[in-house]
Amino acid sequence: MDQTAPRPRHFWPVAAASLLWNLFGAYDWLMTNSRNAAYLAPFPPEYMQYVDAMPYWALGSWALGVWAAVAGSILLLRRSRFAVQAFAASLLGLAASTAYQAGIGRLDPTPPGAPLGMTLMIWIVAIALLWYAAAMRRSGILT
Repeated sequence: MDQTAPRPRHFWPVAAASLLWNLFGAYDWLMTNSRNAAYLAPFPPEYMQYVDAMPYWALGSWALGVWAAVAGSILLLRRSRFAVQAFAASLLGLAASTAYQAGIGRLDPTPPGAPLGMTLMIWIVAIALLWYAAAMRRSGILT
């Protein structure tokens, strides 16, 4: 017998939107780190110099942030309580990645000259998804 609470109407749209948002981040990570020429064509050469100069721990933090967020979205869609831990791990990766960027004086993960707003948007969405997953777990939607 299923012991989960009935899901609210907003659950599937939020979960699906989270997956789309996080898949874009994964796509960016994958295309950048595989050096996909077509994807990188619009970016200035300084962007790959920035990526190439990243220490392994910063690249790993970026990967953790991106892939844990994708896992969190998939777990959210599956109504798994482990979505909360995945989104928390994603925030840990984002925090380390942002700390690296702040340490080198560059707080935006996008190409040089791009607005700081993207970094802020990433933080807002990441925190909101963690909050949402935790709220869904507390209400019995995630088991």
